[in-house]
Amino acid sequence: MSYEPKLAAALSGATMRQLSHWRRAGKSGAVLVPEVSDRRPILYSFRDVVALRACVRLRQETSLQKIRRALNTLREDLGEREHLSSYALVTDGGSIYLAEPDQAVDLIRGGNVVIHQLVDVLAPFYQDGRRIPALLSPREHLTVEPAVRGGEPVIHGTRIPATEVAALVRDGIQPERIVDFYPGVSAEAARDAVDFSDYVDSYGDSAPRQVAA
Repeated sequence: MSYEPKLAAALSGATMRQLSHWRRAGKSGAVLVPEVSDRRPILYSFRDVVALRACVRLRQETSLQKIRRALNTLREDLGEREHLSSYALVTDGGSIYLAEPDQAVDLIRGGNVVIHQLVDVLAPFYQDGRRIPALLSPREHLTVEPAVRGGEPVIHGTRIPATEVAALVRDGIQPERIVDFYPGVSAEAARDAVDFSDYVDSYGDSAPRQVAA
């Protein structure tokens, strides 16, 4: 399973504009280049989505310039070449730190400081007034697990794609009748599938809100 930009945006909280901007290399390199495909069709991996969520959380409190600078320090000065999702990056607004079990490396100013609290990038958060859902449970009856259909959102406890359930409801099948097509899928789960699909589609609006990159 790979994620098209619209779904990657919906699961990460990044805007489509940010995804495009972050793919482009600045003086310090790109923030994140999709590891599945960085050319059309552009496709992101599950690890990319985790990393994007971290970048969105960092961007809430610090500038993109600092993020690029911190990533350049991480990659070039420290020689860390693993996928960005492998690292815990936190900020206090003034600097960005590579968090380790008992300390954190300051990626902007150099040196070590102690970090007492790390941000859980998998947990829900708010971005520009929009609630970004928990990555592994974007709705009460939906789950995202890399080991299940490669991370495609599915009905909880099944391998049934949420998009297929949502498509049936949008075609006129009542949520209460979804069980006739997919035994074990409740009406509540079907409604969650539609609600989540509507949320994902909102990232494909032709005129998205303008936000800072």
